[in-house]
Amino acid sequence: MNNVPAFQEPVVILEIGVAVLVAVFLLVYLATRYDPPKDPLFYVFAEFSFTCVIDLTSALEYDGFTSGFMEFYQKTGEPYLGTPYAIMMCYWDGIVHFILYLMLIHRMTNRQQYRTLGLFWAGSLCANMIVFVPGIVVGKYGSEMRPAFWLNMPFLLVPIWGAVSLFSRPRDMPFVGASKAEREQKKALIWRPLDLLFVVYLVAAMGFTIFRGLAVLDCPLEILNRYVAEYEPYLKDPVGFPKVMMLLLLFHALPILGSFAYGLCTPGCTWMLDWTVFFAGAVLQCQWSHIGASLHPRTAEIYRIPVTTLVPVLLLNLLYAAGPVLLALRCKREPDYFLSIAPVGQTNNEKKLS
Repeated sequence: MNNVPAFQEPVVILEIGVAVLVAVFLLVYLATRYDPPKDPLFYVFAEFSFTCVIDLTSALEYDGFTSGFMEFYQKTGEPYLGTPYAIMMCYWDGIVHFILYLMLIHRMTNRQQYRTLGLFWAGSLCANMIVFVPGIVVGKYGSEMRPAFWLNMPFLLVPIWGAVSLFSRPRDMPFVGASKAEREQKKALIWRPLDLLFVVYLVAAMGFTIFRGLAVLDCPLEILNRYVAEYEPYLKDPVGFPKVMMLLLLFHALPILGSFAYGLCTPGCTWMLDWTVFFAGAVLQCQWSHIGASLHPRTAEIYRIPVTTLVPVLLLNLLYAAGPVLLALRCKREPDYFLSIAPVGQTNNEKKLS
């Protein structure tokens, strides 16, 4: 005889989840009906900020800091939330994304620019869900998918729509004189030491991306097998998340890294100002979850980073995470080299920059 309460049935959990999301949206809509926001992303940020609290509660409960809040959902809703990767993902969502939502809502309500911050959020959440959802399907939890799995679809699709919307908007750009931009764009790479250092980093990051991508594809090269066994055994964890992440980086991050190297060598690549921010959010989220899961006590010991190689593995992964963030900061703070100079003259005999 089934003694599970009706509200803990898998289908009922899905229905309750949908009802809660709809109720939160209606509350936000009713609260702002007399002064509705001009940007529909306001509703997205308000709705998702609520789910951040749920994710943080889930992570804290799995790590033993709280109890009694999510137990039934962990068993009959989404059992894969107990994997180390998902726990670290929930910490990121409950802390970093929550702070981002508050900052974005604050900027919206105060009529301040928020496109750049929004691109960072979009990159972070897109990478988060593009790894998480396929990782559930192809990993060992693929046979245990419950109806509540479909609650993840809005969090996969909405940030993609948000990213498209943000990319299509005008950039948050100050006016820069054409003469300064022209001087910067005439400099060869060798005379821009910081950019040269970034190009070297990008080439190295491309090599590391290919290396780990081949490792999860079971390439028979001895050096790859040795790396997995002695440095990052988590790449072979059967949960599926590390494999999906490395393939995402191999097939998507790799060409982006190459395009960034091109953008640092070719003046006028205005897309660098946007894509570096988006990519920084994506890589930072991925590396947080990957490093955290590799060290988490819930990860089987055979898949954790060995103590003997802990320092070099952490340094490699931290450098891989920090590089895109530093590149994005360089592009936003000194955008002269990436601006497109129009031939039409402006006041003071300067040209207009886009």
